[in-house]
Amino acid sequence: MPWYVWTALASVSCILIGGYWDISWHMTVGRDSFWTPAHIAIQLGGIIAGTAGGYLIIATTLGRTQLRDVSVRVWGFRGPLGAFVAVWGAAAMVISAPFDNWWHAAYGLDVKILSPPHAVLTLGILAVATGGVLLIVAPLNRAAARTQLLEALLLVVAGEVLVLGMTSILEHTFRSNLHRGDAYRAMAIVGPLLTLSFGRMSSHRWATTLIAGFYMAFMMGMVWLFPLFPAEPKLGPVYQPITHFIPLEFPMLVIAPAFAFDLVRPRIESWPRWRRAIVFGPLFVAVLLASEWPFADFLMSEHARNWFFGTHYLPYMMHPDWYEASYEFMPDGDLVGGIVQAVIAACLTSYLGLVLGDAMRRAKR
Repeated sequence: MPWYVWTALASVSCILIGGYWDISWHMTVGRDSFWTPAHIAIQLGGIIAGTAGGYLIIATTLGRTQLRDVSVRVWGFRGPLGAFVAVWGAAAMVISAPFDNWWHAAYGLDVKILSPPHAVLTLGILAVATGGVLLIVAPLNRAAARTQLLEALLLVVAGEVLVLGMTSILEHTFRSNLHRGDAYRAMAIVGPLLTLSFGRMSSHRWATTLIAGFYMAFMMGMVWLFPLFPAEPKLGPVYQPITHFIPLEFPMLVIAPAFAFDLVRPRIESWPRWRRAIVFGPLFVAVLLASEWPFADFLMSEHARNWFFGTHYLPYMMHPDWYEASYEFMPDGDLVGGIVQAVIAACLTSYLGLVLGDAMRRAKR
């Protein structure tokens, strides 16, 4: 088992936990010092990826590893492709840190999650995660026989990347948005792309279900774990009484279309990619609508306001008149149009996911 496989897992895990913690921190405490534990965890993930990737590149260039014959050449340096991608991502993450600090000093709190410095950070995180996947999948593809441990690590990292991807569209999938086409369009962009691409990389029969299952388990675990730790707001105005960390909302039911993918995949495996994409796209949206739409009604009810579903956990800055706090759905003036757009987006991202998955299955450097 190559040692850099474990550093890839460690870097993505640090970023995942730190990212979730950071959003919860902003919902609970507010914009605090840059040197919060959450920020440190995020940057630690980048540092691990950059350090391990940099060492791999230098050691391979100097001929001190056995990877020279299965490496790529960039600007005179040699190393695994994943190492170069991870180093670039780590650099982007480190650069985003002072940029983010300056942004807050100049403009105050973020209005949206994807502010310019956060967009740079997100690109860096995406590169670190992609590099980590490449560092795992390349030795897996080079092996004469696929090892169960490498397969399991690939599925874990894939699940972590799905969590990061779903977190990036958080603003579109708040509970009050779940009867709007916008929410399903956003999930149609992220869900098929990540589940199908990683499902293609893995040889496991139920790969997409396991990846989505990791996302569900992680997000549910955080809903149960974070309220156990005391905290209070440090900024105002405070509209909601806060005595503990506020978790993110209950996860989307992407495991339902992921399971449908696994049921259908073997039957259409021999079809051209575009035909499979035409099947996967509507299937994703239809199954997601059939499961998430009525489940959203339940989440708005009093029966979900408990420790298990956590719908009574509200950020300190949430005004009582907002849809989320009133447990009401935001209206959608063009629901049908939004769902049609979601189906089209799902077809496109399904095709792209199949292309990326096939490319990753051939990656050996």
